[in-house]
Amino acid sequence: MKKTCTLAALMLTALAGTVHADEAAQMARGKELFTTAAVPACAVCHTLKDAGTEGAIGPVLDELQPDAARVARALKDGIGAMPSFKATMSEADIAAVALYVSKASGGAK
Repeated sequence: MKKTCTLAALMLTALAGTVHADEAAQMARGKELFTTAAVPACAVCHTLKDAGTEGAIGPVLDELQPDAARVARALKDGIGAMPSFKATMSEADIAAVALYVSKASGGAK
């Protein structure tokens, strides 16, 4: 029984490490898209301390602290002067930016 519990604990630890690595990769991709890779880059309009950006058109994301769902909706549908990115970004890239912005701004709970 002890060997089974130890094996199960090792498997859960390995799985957690994989999940953490996947999230880290998604965060890195989200930051890359936010700062330079999206067209236009989010950084042109938005201020986000973690990204080192000081856009003056869109809301200051550190103050707004949106959750990932809100960011994804804005990226897909556009909002105000912000265009929709659904034709130019994949679902995976939208999810990466949404995760990054929500975590970097403090909006992820």
